[in-house]
Amino acid sequence: MRKKLTLTVDEALIPKAKSYAYANGRSLSSLVEEFLRETVAGETPTFAERWRGKFRPAERDDPRYEALARKYL
Repeated sequence: MRKKLTLTVDEALIPKAKSYAYANGRSLSSLVEEFLRETVAGETPTFAERWRGKFRPAERDDPRYEALARKYL
């Protein structure tokens, strides 16, 4: 179940945070929720957990790139 939460933050931070969220294809709410989950869990996520799903393959017309993409992606 989801519940609404009102937060008070520095006015200059809001546009930067929204821009960051948009650039990463996420909502600001999901970023805050992820931060809170990590904080209350008391565990630091591993490097792999933090970066899993963050990278997208580049679009290139290079046969070497295509061979590497088939092999590793």
